[in-house]
Amino acid sequence: MALKLFQNHRLLTQFSFHYFARPLLYTSSLGRSSCVACLYTSAGCCIQRHGCRKLQMDCRARNVTTIVREPSFLASSSGLHRDSELRFRLTQLHRPSADEEQDFQRQLESCSTSRQVFKLLRSVEILSDTMAAASLHRVADVEQEGSTLRDPSVLEKDTIRALCFQLEQDSTRLTEAGLVSALLACTRLFLDPWSTLMVRLVSESQNRLDSGQMTVGELCTLGRAMLTMEGPRSVMLEEAMTQIQKQEPGRWSLPDLIAVYRLLEGCVGEEGKYRDLLNAMHTHAVTVTSRMDPAAVSGVLSSLVALNQMQAMPLVISLCKQAVRHIPHFSDQELTRVLGALIHFGHSDHYFVEAMEKHVPTMAFTYHPETVSKVMQFFSLRNILSTTVFDAVAESFVYRADSYSTNQVARQIMAFGKLGYLPPNAGQLFRKVETILHTRFSQFQPRTLLNLLHACTLVERFPVNFVSKVFSSYFLQQLQDQDMRIERAVLAQLTQLYITVKLECPFYEGPQLLPKSRVKSFLMSSRSLETPVDQQLYNSVKTGLEDLLGDRSFFGSKVLTPYCYTLDVEIKLDEEGYVLPASHTDDVYKRIALCIDGQKRFTTNVRQLLGKEVIKQRHLQLLGYEVVQIPFYEFEKLPSKSRVVEYLHRKIFPHTFRLSW
Repeated sequence: MALKLFQNHRLLTQFSFHYFARPLLYTSSLGRSSCVACLYTSAGCCIQRHGCRKLQMDCRARNVTTIVREPSFLASSSGLHRDSELRFRLTQLHRPSADEEQDFQRQLESCSTSRQVFKLLRSVEILSDTMAAASLHRVADVEQEGSTLRDPSVLEKDTIRALCFQLEQDSTRLTEAGLVSALLACTRLFLDPWSTLMVRLVSESQNRLDSGQMTVGELCTLGRAMLTMEGPRSVMLEEAMTQIQKQEPGRWSLPDLIAVYRLLEGCVGEEGKYRDLLNAMHTHAVTVTSRMDPAAVSGVLSSLVALNQMQAMPLVISLCKQAVRHIPHFSDQELTRVLGALIHFGHSDHYFVEAMEKHVPTMAFTYHPETVSKVMQFFSLRNILSTTVFDAVAESFVYRADSYSTNQVARQIMAFGKLGYLPPNAGQLFRKVETILHTRFSQFQPRTLLNLLHACTLVERFPVNFVSKVFSSYFLQQLQDQDMRIERAVLAQLTQLYITVKLECPFYEGPQLLPKSRVKSFLMSSRSLETPVDQQLYNSVKTGLEDLLGDRSFFGSKVLTPYCYTLDVEIKLDEEGYVLPASHTDDVYKRIALCIDGQKRFTTNVRQLLGKEVIKQRHLQLLGYEVVQIPFYEFEKLPSKSRVVEYLHRKIFPHTFRLSW
């Protein structure tokens, strides 16, 4: 690709003497004819002399635009007409001082619009190439929106055209840092990769790359630019990575280390291709995490997620500890990335949670909606119930929910359902949820809607008005995957929603969930609506029950009921209160369901059952079972076998004396 660009540059140079004689036509890849002179001079003169339009690629394929400059730029040796109001010029002879560059960078970062950037450029007379590149980057920061610019006409402004013209003319005199930074900025502005400016910058970058004098940071900047232009198979990108791999990560500066992580996010194609390099980087990164600022912590964590570095847990833990110091200083985007990484790696830190509990309540009304949703998702997936955080988010939800996306609404409510928690303003909260469902029902994705409604039922809020739509054949068709099937976990949610309506909303008379759309058991290997019993705790309880009841045959284990729930232990009694054998099916007067609740059935920081365990016990009671809870924190305190038997007797038969066998 670089060779083609260089050949193209030579070809354009050869044609330059035809500029005032006879314009040659060039057909772009999109089928439009453009003048070769336009390509060489960025089309400025031909607009007036030949009526040729500026070459512009179709934004649907790639939203790029060539830079256009006026003929007046050619008339002056400095690149500007003497009467122009633009006064800045690039210089390498008398560069601005370090303090001047830093002051310019601070002013640049305070610019929130392109117009402010242009005004700043007009206020200076001398720019270094790095200052010029930084200006282009700032324009990209404020204008970039996805894969396009909010206002593409910004590239037609005199200021930016003059700046690009000077970069084009002085490409061979730019420093390595200014050269590669300018190239990257041009890719962020979606400039035509075949424009003269881009061809010259790429050609000169190839020359500098071949010399082998670029620093790690400069190689990374060049690599990111080529990754954008040509993708992960870029030859120049491969050359840059080869030079990076020859260096020792332990000697890199912190900015260089972060730059390589960022580059590797996009260029790792084959799994394990840069494994040795990454492992060396992880080892070095652990030693410098204490010096990382908020941007560095969030950036490295984000890179580890993108690279799926599950073996880098020591680094993740170290970064989490450093993140505790920065929580008040993270931007919304940075905190969102940090939380996303901790979710990805399944890690949480006690001190991190404490810091979040102090900071989130003060920012719940000002955080970006995605940040609030990520906060709730983090606490939910880590099973951490923080009433201070949840109460603050619930209060802000009532006032801000109209600005949330449907996905953000669902994720926040799902956290309340998952942890089985109702905030003090639960009435206002769920009235707001109902209003959103009424006004934006059609905007919800099918699975997002099902998750939201299911979460409501976990905390005894029953969306009866919307259940009829969920059980309709049309909605069920929308839940199907490409194989025209519905995932078993989704069917389990539908089944539990159906059972909830039947048991807790007997007045419901709408559509029913057909048997073919129901599951027979809620206990699954993943995304289960029940938590499997803790085997060690179960064995201890089982031994005590054998001593209490006299024989193993008097109770059943892991019994699947007709209502999809699995009982840890079931004990059957006749009408006189005597225990029946587990195999007995006749004359059963009473059934006792023992819920042997291990740690995984509770939130991690407080002794509160998860929402799915609460609804299970509630439904079992409605189905006629006497539910007896055996929580781990009570059972583990029992010092001896005799105390275990006494405890079980008191729990299961609180109103009877011990029977003797």
